[in-house]
Amino acid sequence: MLIRSTAVLVTAGAGLALLSACGHGHHRIHVTADRTQQPRPARGTAQATPSRAVDCAVARCVALTFDDGPGPHTARLLDLLRPTRARATFFVVGRQVRPNAAVVRRIVAEGHEIGNHTWSHARLPGLPEGAIRAEVDRTQDAVHDVTGVRPRVFRPPYAVTDARVGRVAGLPQVMWSVDPMDWRARKPERMKRVIEETVRDTRPGGIVLLHDTHGPTVSAIPELVARLKRQGYELVTVSELFRGVPLRPGGPYRHR
Repeated sequence: MLIRSTAVLVTAGAGLALLSACGHGHHRIHVTADRTQQPRPARGTAQATPSRAVDCAVARCVALTFDDGPGPHTARLLDLLRPTRARATFFVVGRQVRPNAAVVRRIVAEGHEIGNHTWSHARLPGLPEGAIRAEVDRTQDAVHDVTGVRPRVFRPPYAVTDARVGRVAGLPQVMWSVDPMDWRARKPERMKRVIEETVRDTRPGGIVLLHDTHGPTVSAIPELVARLKRQGYELVTVSELFRGVPLRPGGPYRHR
């Protein structure tokens, strides 16, 4: 079942609250400078593709995001994305970065973005601050060691977060506006429904949650991208989507 408006579970003291699905997309003022470094050259890997001049305040932009990799299907996903010229954001699990270093370097070299999805895919609100910091910082360091860049955006596993997690992580928390639950699709007919539902529920400025660890999802990407393009969408990274919008460290963002 498609979740059309995903809320984020927030713990605050002994109580629980739900953050609304409203983002901060109405603020359109100058974006802060990009202080990330360019990736180091890697054997057999090109330099990072320059950022494109896509104005998502005007264009019909949508960000495809892929969680939980890199994994066995990530290289194939990059192969499928390359001819489409679509760009995506990969929220990587830190402990999988160095064992898949060549794929991670390729993500950057081909113009996609890497986001931080913690070191071990941990549920963060129940952890001490030092453990939360380690989950984020170890992933930042692993990505930097492999690519020369540091992620600028963060996605807490399971979308479970609170104000303390946001403060300690120190990065904008990027959630999503469309969740087709692609990981549940085991049969081709279910994957077709995932594509239909994603296209139906995507709106300009939206963020779609997918998983590059799921083979059927990767196989469906060419059709999904083609359908979105026929609707007039530009497929961009999260940072491209929010260009011109200063993202607050710790703030939750679900759409532009």
